[in-house]
Amino acid sequence: MLREQLEDIEIKLLLEGIYRYYGFDFRNYALASLKRRIWNIIQAEGLTSISGLQEKVLHHPEYMERFLYALSVNVTTMFRDPSFFLAFRKKVVPFLRTYPFIRIWHAGCSTGEEVYSMAILLHEEGLYHRCRLYATDINDMVLRKAKTGIYPLDLMQGYTQNYLQAGGKKSFSEYYTAAYNNAIFSSYLKENMIFSQHNLATDNSFNEFHIILCRNVLIYFNQSLQDRVHKLFYESHVKFGILGLGRQETLKFTPHEQDYEELEGGEKLYRRIR
Repeated sequence: MLREQLEDIEIKLLLEGIYRYYGFDFRNYALASLKRRIWNIIQAEGLTSISGLQEKVLHHPEYMERFLYALSVNVTTMFRDPSFFLAFRKKVVPFLRTYPFIRIWHAGCSTGEEVYSMAILLHEEGLYHRCRLYATDINDMVLRKAKTGIYPLDLMQGYTQNYLQAGGKKSFSEYYTAAYNNAIFSSYLKENMIFSQHNLATDNSFNEFHIILCRNVLIYFNQSLQDRVHKLFYESHVKFGILGLGRQETLKFTPHEQDYEELEGGEKLYRRIR
C-alpha cells in the first residue's frame, strides 16, 4: 500500500513538473494506462524509478522528446475500422455535398494514416477540392512523419483490405508509389492538408468545423478531461456539424449528450442538432 502511495506521488510530481516546465498537460490522463506507459519508458531508458525519470526529463530535453513520443498513443492504420468509413460515405458525404467549402479537423491525428484515408475518400466522392483537412497532435515527432505521407510498404496489403471494405472505388495502389520498401502517397493528397501541434488538454478552438474526427483518443483521458474536450468540440462545430469518435468512445453521460443525434448506430457518428 505504501509503495502504491509513493508511486502515485511520484507520478503526480512528474506530470506537474512536465506541465510547469514544458507546458504539456498529462495530469488528467487515465491513471492506469498512464502508469503502464510510464513504467515502459523507465525500463526502455534503463532507469529504476519514476523520480529518476523525472530528473532526466526535466534536465535533458532529448529525454523529454522520447518521453513525449512514448507516452503518446500512436497506434493507427489506414481506413481503421472500415465500417466507420463506409458509414461516413453513406451518411455524411450527402451532407457535405451541400457545402461550398468544408473544414475537417482530425484531432489527435498521430502519424496521419486516417487523414490520408479521409483525403482518398473525399477525392473519390468528388469533394476533396473544396475541403481543408486540419490535422493536429500534441506530438511534433509524429506530425513530421505524417507530413511526409510515407509509410512502410509491407503494410499496404492490410491497408488495401481495409480500403476495399470501406467502400473504396479504385485500386488502392493508384494512390501511392512504391520505393525502397516504402509507399509514398501521391502529393495531390497533401495539397489540402494542414498539420499543426495542438494540445487537447490545454489549447482552445482555432476554427469552426463541419467535421471533427477524434477516434481512439478520449479513452486515454479521465472524465474531467473528456468533458473539457467535448466542450471544445461542441464550441468548434458549425450547426449540424458531424462528430466522429472511436468504437470504445461515446457521447453518453457527457455534458453535450443532448446536443447531438446519432447518425449511424454503432459507428459513433453524431450530428450536432443544437
